[in-house]
Amino acid sequence: MTDTPSPPRPPEELPMLAPCHDVAADAPLRWMQRGWADLRAAPRQSLLFGVMTVVLSYLVTAATWVYGNIGLYLGLVSGFVFVAPLLALTVYAISLQLERGRPPSLRRSLRSAVQSLRGAMFFAVILVIVLLVWARAANTLYIFFPDTADPALADLVLFLGIGSVVGALFSLVVFAASAFSLPMLVERRTDAITAVVTSVNAVLRNKRTMLVWALMIAACVAVAIVTAWLAFVVLMPLLGHATWHAYRETIDASEWPLLEQEA
Repeated sequence: MTDTPSPPRPPEELPMLAPCHDVAADAPLRWMQRGWADLRAAPRQSLLFGVMTVVLSYLVTAATWVYGNIGLYLGLVSGFVFVAPLLALTVYAISLQLERGRPPSLRRSLRSAVQSLRGAMFFAVILVIVLLVWARAANTLYIFFPDTADPALADLVLFLGIGSVVGALFSLVVFAASAFSLPMLVERRTDAITAVVTSVNAVLRNKRTMLVWALMIAACVAVAIVTAWLAFVVLMPLLGHATWHAYRETIDASEWPLLEQEA
């Protein structure tokens, strides 16, 4: 799929969000298939991103082991979910290159990521604020922790259950904001607010499909945890490429000028 360049419109004439398509509930399976095709077409560049993700995972885990406790550990793991979309900018750029029929180049991908860095950094500020609020909420959850030396299972279930619900709410906010925003920033000359509003609107209009997609992402994270993060070597670039195809199938951003014109 390619875009035909059109005369750019003045920023003040652009709508506040890009329209979205209705996508079927089985679309995430198609996104994963296309993501796998991209990974196979650019294995070296994609897997390098996966290795970097694993290294970051170990750094976060080590910091938690040395300085944290169970509350901080859960907070950092959830925080990784917030920060991870920023690491996918290069993978989106690789998928964009493949889509345009260009040989995948890590240098060109990094250049594309740098071009979209301004919007991505503003987006990162939003994620950092959410992460800080979540970390504070995670610490306050200790009021629900049993104050006995040998707590009953029911008391622990209550503590972990409340923590999971709070974490899920924060993750839902970040998921809705990041589902399509970063791919749009990689491809189009737009601002972070427009990209985030576009993403949230698309998620709300495709609730069933995005629930399936979120569950698939959660399943991949669970597999990575079971394998001591090693599965992220493949799963993170796979999810990154699949997210690009989710954006292409769901969002119509053709009114915004391309960030980098096609050759």
